[in-house]
Amino acid sequence: MARLKFLIGGALILAAVVYLIVSSTTANAQYFLSVDELQSTGSKYTNKDVRVSGAVLGDTIQYDPQTLKLTFTVAHVPGDNKDIEAQGGLAQVLHDAVVDSARNRMQVEYYGVRPDLLRNEAQAIMTGRMGEDGVFYADELLLKCPTKYEEAVPGQTSED
Repeated sequence: MARLKFLIGGALILAAVVYLIVSSTTANAQYFLSVDELQSTGSKYTNKDVRVSGAVLGDTIQYDPQTLKLTFTVAHVPGDNKDIEAQGGLAQVLHDAVVDSARNRMQVEYYGVRPDLLRNEAQAIMTGRMGEDGVFYADELLLKCPTKYEEAVPGQTSED
């Protein structure tokens, strides 16, 4: 009888642990999307945590140091590394995205200190939510500036 109580207690503890892992994983799940994917899904991801990447359009950057409000626009870039390499590398893909006015674009709003790498043709990787107004409200903002890494990738360097 004592052994049966031990087995039932162990099974209940195991079930509780499995439930906590599953519920925690689904609650913290984030989708990684491109600008095209986010905009084409309509309201499916509105007010849900997502991670999205795009090329920064430098002339759209506006920053208010009093309120720490930062707004800018990003253009669609492919999310697949194979596509990026096939199109000439990250620097080329970001440049093409910024100069192509036919690409989907998205307004971004972020509150915080303006990052040093925020400039034209930087890759912005943002975590946040798409608002019902079509603006992406970023909670986290990471930036990649390919010109900073050109020397490390010989195929992408430009010769003087």
